[in-house]
Amino acid sequence: MPILESPSVTPDRSAWDPWHPDVLAERLAGVDVPWCVAGGWAIDLFHGSPTRAHGDLEIAVPADRFAEIAARLADLEFHVVQHGTHAAVSADTLRGTHQTWGLDRSAGVWRVDVLREPHAGDTWVYRRNDRIRLPYRAAIRRTASNIPYLAPEIVLLFKAKGPRPKDEADLRVALPLLSAGQRRWLADALAVAHKDHPWRTAVSTDSR
Repeated sequence: MPILESPSVTPDRSAWDPWHPDVLAERLAGVDVPWCVAGGWAIDLFHGSPTRAHGDLEIAVPADRFAEIAARLADLEFHVVQHGTHAAVSADTLRGTHQTWGLDRSAGVWRVDVLREPHAGDTWVYRRNDRIRLPYRAAIRRTASNIPYLAPEIVLLFKAKGPRPKDEADLRVALPLLSAGQRRWLADALAVAHKDHPWRTAVSTDSR
């Protein structure tokens, strides 16, 4: 499927009015791509209720399946975002990047950030260290209403790189709900990716 190109413009980076995950799930219903809600929204979907406000909506998709997602969201203009700059989507700009913001030009706002992630067949691969992997059947969970979301232990691994206050808040929300197996996976992944990370002690201590 060809890449859907968008005009080279520079919208306001702060002009976010993200869709709710319910809206996006409805729009992507039936698409044959292992996509899932990521970031802070994934933590709230795991928790089962909103725990904080969200300034955007991130979803993760296999990098080479992005065009299928873009085709389903054809009313959006997609822009590659890297190092604070925007560029039109093309084969060249997609190479070596992973963030793709969808612009609702009629409203002048961003609706969704599509994260193009590496994979090996049916296995999710951590973008920052390809030694860390999980089959999609374990990496993607679903809510009672069938919204797919990235497993919370993976979300927390991403957030561990440079935790902000909202990332610390997400850790506090998710950690008590993680199973022993999820904690072990996260502790092992942190040991590989961030061996001296302060979260390792909290993750390794089962306080339930």
